[in-house]
Amino acid sequence: MVLIPMKISSPVFCRAALTLFVCSLPLIAVCPALAQSQTEAVLNEVVVTASRNEQLLSSTLPNTSVITRQDIERSQAVDLVTLLQREAGLQRTQNGGIGTVSSVFMRGSPSLQTLVLIDGVPQNKQDASGAVSLEHLMLDNIERVEIVRGNVSAIYGSGAIGGVIQIFTRRGTAEPSASVSMELGPRASRKLSGSVSASLGDNSIYAGVARITTDGFSAINSAQLPGANPDADGYNNTSANLSLTHRLSSDHSFGARLMQSDSDTAYDNAFGAPTDIQTSSTRLSQATLFTDNTWGKWRSRLSLSEQSDKSRSQDNGFFGSTDGFTTRATVLNWVNTIALGRDWVASAGLEQQRQHVDTSSDSAFATPYNRERNTSAVFAGVEGKLGKGGLQLNLRHDKVGDLGQSTGFLGYGYPVTDQVKLIASTSSAFNAPPLGYLFAPGYGNPLLQPERARSHELGLQYEQGRQLVRATYFDTHIRDQLNYDFITSAFANIGRTRNSGLELSYRGSVGATDVHASLTVQDPVDEITSHRLARRAANLLSLGLSHPLGPWRFGADLQYSSERPDAYSDPLTFSTISTTLPAYSVLDLSVSYQLSPAVMLKARLDNATDQSYQTVYGYNQQPRSLYLGLTWTPKL
Repeated sequence: MVLIPMKISSPVFCRAALTLFVCSLPLIAVCPALAQSQTEAVLNEVVVTASRNEQLLSSTLPNTSVITRQDIERSQAVDLVTLLQREAGLQRTQNGGIGTVSSVFMRGSPSLQTLVLIDGVPQNKQDASGAVSLEHLMLDNIERVEIVRGNVSAIYGSGAIGGVIQIFTRRGTAEPSASVSMELGPRASRKLSGSVSASLGDNSIYAGVARITTDGFSAINSAQLPGANPDADGYNNTSANLSLTHRLSSDHSFGARLMQSDSDTAYDNAFGAPTDIQTSSTRLSQATLFTDNTWGKWRSRLSLSEQSDKSRSQDNGFFGSTDGFTTRATVLNWVNTIALGRDWVASAGLEQQRQHVDTSSDSAFATPYNRERNTSAVFAGVEGKLGKGGLQLNLRHDKVGDLGQSTGFLGYGYPVTDQVKLIASTSSAFNAPPLGYLFAPGYGNPLLQPERARSHELGLQYEQGRQLVRATYFDTHIRDQLNYDFITSAFANIGRTRNSGLELSYRGSVGATDVHASLTVQDPVDEITSHRLARRAANLLSLGLSHPLGPWRFGADLQYSSERPDAYSDPLTFSTISTTLPAYSVLDLSVSYQLSPAVMLKARLDNATDQSYQTVYGYNQQPRSLYLGLTWTPKL
């Protein structure tokens, strides 16, 4: 493994990195202010995504983090994209304000190479984007988010090159509860949500609904791209979630989960005229039937789900059109876990998918298509104690249409002391081309092969009391990458990229203050040209604080990104122009006040310093914005 030297040149970044380093000093045991008695409980977050089995967050071998419901509420964030950018190794790009096309790069990998799951069901689209509609996932009905970084195709199959983001929707609770929240903000922004959770005998239920609307701001900066309409681009979203579970006994249950999100977005086209209007509507939906059974040491989980993403966009300009697509997947998943004595657990399962894409267009430049394929997979894994340390081994074979691929993960964690653990892993991953890449008329290529990746990691973890620090060096190489070939005017396996870097993360408490912090230093490059990958930052930093003071709670989140290369097409000459997006720092502030046991008042100041920045050339980001809200949680 070769360490690649990485440069940190920004003075702003260096000062921010020093702040993070001070917060992370427990790793080298020189900051007693952070250390707490070993008699205190360790971080007891339980996660399942790192191995498909329940384990403590501090026991995971892949670099894993979790965002709990408490974290979501304290952040006061509205959408998933905003929440994810605060995590180590994750970088957000967005074509304007809330609801516009968004991407999250995980360790430099694009959305196409990052697997997103909702309650275990893959969300990546099968059109010619292969992306995920992250921008339409609001947070009111999300219980928690688990993030696993690095190649884990051996556990989850295609798409998990950068890692996995798994979203868990809210479920019924033993104690009955209800809540109503409202929020007002600039540009006629309004949010109203409500939920109820209860247990009735052997049945538990959760039902929630939320509505968000805003007049928005102009997505495109008309000074940079004068062809766009400078009007405000609004957004509205209505989302709902329903969860039903029936317990036959303490070991056997079954139920259903339903989720839907409907949104309408106004956006801008740089190649139109200032009077053109562009709008789109999207419906995300998912339905799941599941059963969970335990017989002695054997646990079996079976689910049948259907997920769909249906979108329609309209451009009334001279070259405009009305386009639509529906991408759908029916997923059957069976996972079995068996305890092998006290120290070992074995798991095995099967997965079957039916993937489908259907497009429509009235444009003379586009030809609709309708395609589908079957995928199947078999997977197995073991984890347990080997010597003084812990071992995890996973193997999986996938068949995606006519393409077959086998992947593996091997990791080992060795306890150097009671608080310090050394972690090493090696893994392989792949990403099958979406149906749109294969069969879209004019530029699809049915001969495409899967993207393939290999990764090696070495990490050091420190855990004491409520402090958890993790440092991970990673080195990932991707070959047969799917790129558009301008010579053949079609997709082709012509790319090779690599990314080596260091992730530092801290989660814990300093006195009464909860702290989460992360630093990512990476080098995502095209191995053919040696150029930095577009829109990828070499340095990312996040620092979040939450401090209670009587009935008050104060919060602050700082996000820093170094400069990024980008390119855009000139609307007049259609030539590609390279550019650089400047570094930026964005500070968000929040405060809440517990007025009574049932009423909480909230305020949030986004982009408190009114930083002018872009994550995509020519597209505006939110200016300084103050939001005021109230949450009522009556006692039932």
